[in-house]
Amino acid sequence: MKIVQFTILFFLLSTLAIAQKKSLTLEDAVLGKSNHLRVEKPHGLEWRNNKHFVRIENDTLFQYAINKDQKEMLLTKNDLEQTASVNGKLTYSSFPGFSFVDENTIRFQKNQQLILFNLEEKKISLQLAIPNDAENLDFCDDNKTLAYTKGQNLFILNENGEKQITFDNAVGILNGQYVHRREFGITKGTFWSSTGKKLAFYRKDESMVKDYPLVDYTTRQAEHMPVKYPMAGMTSHEVTVGIYDLETGKINLLNTGEPDDHYLTNISWCPKDEFIYLAELNRGQDHMQLNQYDTNTGEKTKTLFEEKSKTYVEPQHPLVFSQKNPKQFYYCSRKDGWFHLYLYNTDGKQLKQITKGDWEVTEFYGTDDQSVYIQATKESPTERHLYRVKIATGEMTRIDGDAGTHRGQFSPDKKMVIDSWQAYDVPSQTDLRSASGKLLQTIHAAKDPASDYEFGTNEIFTIKADDNKTDLFCRMILPPNFDSTKKYPAIIYVYGGPHLQLVNNTWHNNVNWWHYYMAQNGYILFTVDSRGSANRGEAFENIIHRNLGVVETADQLKGAEYLKSLPYINADRIGVHGWSYGGFMTLNLMLRHPETFKVGVSGGPVVDWSMYEVMYGERYMDTPQENPNGYQASNMTNHVDQLEGKLMIIHGAQDETVVMQHSMQFLRECVRQNKAVDFFAYPTHEHNVSGRDRIHLMQKISQYFFDYL
Repeated sequence: MKIVQFTILFFLLSTLAIAQKKSLTLEDAVLGKSNHLRVEKPHGLEWRNNKHFVRIENDTLFQYAINKDQKEMLLTKNDLEQTASVNGKLTYSSFPGFSFVDENTIRFQKNQQLILFNLEEKKISLQLAIPNDAENLDFCDDNKTLAYTKGQNLFILNENGEKQITFDNAVGILNGQYVHRREFGITKGTFWSSTGKKLAFYRKDESMVKDYPLVDYTTRQAEHMPVKYPMAGMTSHEVTVGIYDLETGKINLLNTGEPDDHYLTNISWCPKDEFIYLAELNRGQDHMQLNQYDTNTGEKTKTLFEEKSKTYVEPQHPLVFSQKNPKQFYYCSRKDGWFHLYLYNTDGKQLKQITKGDWEVTEFYGTDDQSVYIQATKESPTERHLYRVKIATGEMTRIDGDAGTHRGQFSPDKKMVIDSWQAYDVPSQTDLRSASGKLLQTIHAAKDPASDYEFGTNEIFTIKADDNKTDLFCRMILPPNFDSTKKYPAIIYVYGGPHLQLVNNTWHNNVNWWHYYMAQNGYILFTVDSRGSANRGEAFENIIHRNLGVVETADQLKGAEYLKSLPYINADRIGVHGWSYGGFMTLNLMLRHPETFKVGVSGGPVVDWSMYEVMYGERYMDTPQENPNGYQASNMTNHVDQLEGKLMIIHGAQDETVVMQHSMQFLRECVRQNKAVDFFAYPTHEHNVSGRDRIHLMQKISQYFFDYL
């Protein structure tokens, strides 16, 4: 009998141990998503042609036919290692990431070598040795030429060797690099023409911008590391666009006229290289002109159309020319209040508004003869879906099938799409569909790498904004083993500003896993995308213009009021945490509503918008000279006298985005008013803290809430 009882007890204990789920460690929460809890996704998934796509599996490149359930081996890592190289054989720890040059040629980079590899002949067709000091690489598949920068100047490299394009030595002149602090969708500084015969590039003159002092504290004697940082209302850098002709070797600078501090954005080439197009924006950012320039003379030939706004115009999308009519192009604009797709001709006449409605086009994938293919928020601002839209009628067909966030890779002829998607309970799934929406096969369905962990309930819902009519999307996470009869402290995680949306129907609702870590430590985590945040249309975003921190704070307070209305929330223990714009919002909430927020942790906060950079700052606030009252009201040093709760400020010592001056001036005012505040700086880090140091950061933030909330 005792043996039987022991056996039963052992079985029950074993079953309990198997069923019991794990709790997140802080390291799991901070680094897990990028390593041991990373979601498995198909690697190297690319279209080879209209009938085949490829995928890397076990260091081997396989080809799949769209109409057959079979795969063909194309190339192995061993094949690459056995291939003769100009500089001797190369070794590969894994099959390299690549892109297709044409259906028989892939391009990849290995050990400062740019390699074109022929899949049919299994040999290297081109190998270029990239200089060690080369940056901003931009390869043109049409002419097999690499553009890059070294120091201040622009170079090209091909089979004929390296050639220097620009020869500027004066301090403050930069060629071929991004400009306007990466605003307006700008991510690079070189732009190959449609045929590859010409290269457009930005030339930035920031010699007139005052050096901003940053300090490297890691050297034997701290070193001055100045950067150019034009602040709102101050002198900004000047930008021109150069056109380099590979055949003649000559450069034409576009005559973009005055004033010199306007913005030259969204560079677009016409199909035959004779014209280039710029969306030019005045410094006030309320008047955009789409201008055409002759690339042989550099002169402006015409203005196609203009857009004006009482708040701001923010061009973010270059032109996409029609493949069947070189005198027509597609353009994405928010001129009707939502990002939608339009068809124009090169005389500037609007031929058609293709998409319409109170939703946003978030990606444009291209066209076939009759339709355009897009990603959009039509179903919900928290989701992304794929659509085919008939150009003639605007009739829309949804291509994907499930709720969630979908991203498309369309075949060259747009008849097929690889649909990569995720949802709350779908870590990652990749489907092959026809453009009509028919599911042909599931290429990959990822296992849940966090299935062994115990998480509390995570839900998306809506509350009303401070205007009592606009829906705001919220996400709330409850502790595991939640008990509705208990009282829990709550932490609001906030951003609240433009260009970011925190609440999405992605895996676990787009949660930062630190939220789960705090929830398992007994906190309720809450987030609301207030007015001013992204992907909800012009009126939703632009309402913050000239008065940053006012409407967003009112909406976040509605979130706090919702929390207080719940019987299981301890209304006396509500905290707030955010970074960057979220750091600014943390200060707003702590200082403007000390009766509600007990503890705050503000990371990299904007304190005074007059000390933020020109392009972003003036878009949303105008200049300090034009909007003194707005700048005064949004300056957090003017609200220090209301500080009552526990507040910690954290800042990267080398922050080039929100410079340390913000935190220093806030701390100085706290000292002057004898207000207790905590502060921590991270040497070597810029606008946020990355790598393993982030564990230290999140431990410090967590401990602050453990100690005081």
